[in-house]
Amino acid sequence: MFLSNFKLKTIGLIIFVISFLFTSQSKSLDKFDKADNVSNYFAGILSFNNNEYDTSFKFLRKLDGLATSHPDYSTKYLYTLVNSGKFREAFNFSKKLERQNYNIFESHLITGVYYLKHSKLDLAKEHFKKAKKIKRSVLNNFVSDSLHNWSNLSNSNSENALQQIKKLDDRFENLKKIQNIFLNCYFDSPKTKVLFKELTSNKKTDFSRYNYFYASYEAGLGNIREAKKIVNLALKSYPRNLKLNQMERDLNNNKNIIIFNCKNEAHVSAEILYITANALASQSIYPLSNFYLNLAKFLNEDFHSYNTLLAENFYKSDNFNEARKIYNSLSKRGTAYRWYSSKQLSRIYLQDDDKDQAIKIFSEAYNNLDKKEIYETFDYAEFLKNNEKFKDSINLYSEIINKINIKHPLYAEATDGRGVAYERIGEWDKAEKDLLESLKADPDQAYVINYLAYSWIEQGVKIEESLNMLEKANSLRSNDPYIIDSLGWALFKLKKYKESKKYLQTAVRLMPGDPVVNDHYGDVLWKNGNEIQARYYWNYVLNLEKTKEDLKKNIEKKLIKGL
Repeated sequence: MFLSNFKLKTIGLIIFVISFLFTSQSKSLDKFDKADNVSNYFAGILSFNNNEYDTSFKFLRKLDGLATSHPDYSTKYLYTLVNSGKFREAFNFSKKLERQNYNIFESHLITGVYYLKHSKLDLAKEHFKKAKKIKRSVLNNFVSDSLHNWSNLSNSNSENALQQIKKLDDRFENLKKIQNIFLNCYFDSPKTKVLFKELTSNKKTDFSRYNYFYASYEAGLGNIREAKKIVNLALKSYPRNLKLNQMERDLNNNKNIIIFNCKNEAHVSAEILYITANALASQSIYPLSNFYLNLAKFLNEDFHSYNTLLAENFYKSDNFNEARKIYNSLSKRGTAYRWYSSKQLSRIYLQDDDKDQAIKIFSEAYNNLDKKEIYETFDYAEFLKNNEKFKDSINLYSEIINKINIKHPLYAEATDGRGVAYERIGEWDKAEKDLLESLKADPDQAYVINYLAYSWIEQGVKIEESLNMLEKANSLRSNDPYIIDSLGWALFKLKKYKESKKYLQTAVRLMPGDPVVNDHYGDVLWKNGNEIQARYYWNYVLNLEKTKEDLKKNIEKKLIKGL
């Protein structure tokens, strides 16, 4: 039996803490070789790794004297202070380390950010320069170099500043492009508009976020009509972009939208820190991502979209309470944020097995919309279908399909969604028609191919055609266990048992806890003469919590009579 990831992490932490606190260096510090200090350090680090920063702070603050001998403690403590919103304490602790001549990258970064926030640019520049000298990682070097450049603009001119951007690591080419635009904006360069257009029209990389900054730039110049044009055009390509949707509503309601100013060094530095946080989140390094993200929020507290990444980090690390707090706060920031937050809160309640509350929140949010746009209707239809409200979802899918044609980006998804809902309520003729229509609109939808082909196989029809379709789906989505299972099951139905076994065995390895996949594998083992092993897998399915009653009854018969 393999240990869970949580247990492995816990064991690793115990070993780390013991070795950390009982090295020859720390043994000389009698006040820290006691069991309660070991316990506090272990509990603090464990809480930190679980993104429970207030709890981590309570434990780590008891070991304050440890900072003079263990930089690792100081670094973790600084992360904890920033991630729990204690910026003043983080600044004071960083200054304390400085007075004691301890050079830590994070302490200089925090001090520099604190001074930058309070427009003390010379002091900020001094600490970012110190951070630059501490070589930690490519990403940290990029951050310290960039923030140093932005805190030094008052002592520079546009040509020198742009040259400094060019010196940044070439591995961050896209980020250099972004800073180049902000610098041109800072120095009122006539190139700014052209550079924004080039960036946002780039087809190789998704720069959709920077349509917001482009529109903000135009709005800051008083060109509100141009700002609206930029936003509306961007939404045609990125209709689900949260920031742009909220900006569209704010522009139409004549609200002040200027919460980012390219002439404000703190605002641009915040965006650099956000990009860093986003990169770390993509690697699932959530505590460190949150550190950079909270520094970004500190520099530009009105830029509420930073909270969407913070909430997502908490959600992905199973800290639902913190995520819920952020979404509740975000919901007060505008119509688009309210709709987005309702979707995310519903997702959290589903994770907590409170389907009724999830449905209630999402339904109220949809019904309270002043104007129900097509993408919002689609999101609600998908939610209802996924939560077994099939007839209600069919009505909404039909409403969407009646408004659009086959070339619309939502057509394939809406016909697929309605087809699945029809199949689940037993109206197969309508379901088949919708699924075929979805594939007509987009033939390369691997999961739609799989759903239709598997449904045919279960009905005992078009099995050869289904096999060909599933081979295509498998080439589109290699190593997908559901498609591999369907492919194996099609071969089983065609009595190609040896080939079938190969695919179904792979599916079981990829999804060892799925009842249907294990049942299929048991069947193919039986047909290949491996009857003892087949019974083992059938018995295994009976003991799985997710096994439905009709499958259990079928397996009980197979255990007695075989196939």
